[in-house]
Amino acid sequence: MERDFIYTALDFPTWKETEKFLEVNEFHGIPVKVGMELFYREGPAVIEKLKRRNHSIFLDLKLHDIPTTVKRAMRNLSELGVDIVNVHALGGSQMIQAANEGLANGSYPTRLIAVTILTSMDKEVLNNELLIPGDIIENAVYFAKFSQNNGADGVVCSVHEAKQIKENCGKDFLTVTPGIRLADSESNDQKRISTPKFATENGSDILVIGRSITQAENPRLAYEKALRECNI
Repeated sequence: MERDFIYTALDFPTWKETEKFLEVNEFHGIPVKVGMELFYREGPAVIEKLKRRNHSIFLDLKLHDIPTTVKRAMRNLSELGVDIVNVHALGGSQMIQAANEGLANGSYPTRLIAVTILTSMDKEVLNNELLIPGDIIENAVYFAKFSQNNGADGVVCSVHEAKQIKENCGKDFLTVTPGIRLADSESNDQKRISTPKFATENGSDILVIGRSITQAENPRLAYEKALRECNI
């Protein structure tokens, strides 16, 4: 369960800092999320290094481009052998389908998930800046169902939408939830956040935890606390 449930976000600028973090805290083989900051600096080599250390990997690049470009990009990413990759649901049906087609070229069973609404956004941003009417949950459920109908294995959403997404898309549809904070952590730039305990009770399949662990005084203890809160 531990290997599949909590992914620690390696939001570091270089492999040197990432490796030090993993070694000092004895995070051998834990599931990890690699985002734009680290991947754009280190490239595919960072994935190869993590795979040699037996880490499950969520490659969080949030692709959002024309279908042909996304298909070609996913074809390249399919060779890396990561466990999860993602696109933006706002990219549309053809883009999600193209992403799936690109991944199908690889031999590794990488799961494709789509970002519904970023956890840094709230209703005011959605309605007034993006001019998307309706509330957050309504839109997240719509994008989840839309993504599922076009071949996605799951979505990135906040824990506050996970239960409703499960009810509409089924128990096997993956819900990956960032914005997880331990009870004594700050929210930082996330708006729709929650604790690990609430996330497990509200339908989250995978929790992504970053600063509550990586910036903790004792990251190892923070990680173990998150596991306890999830009853793992």
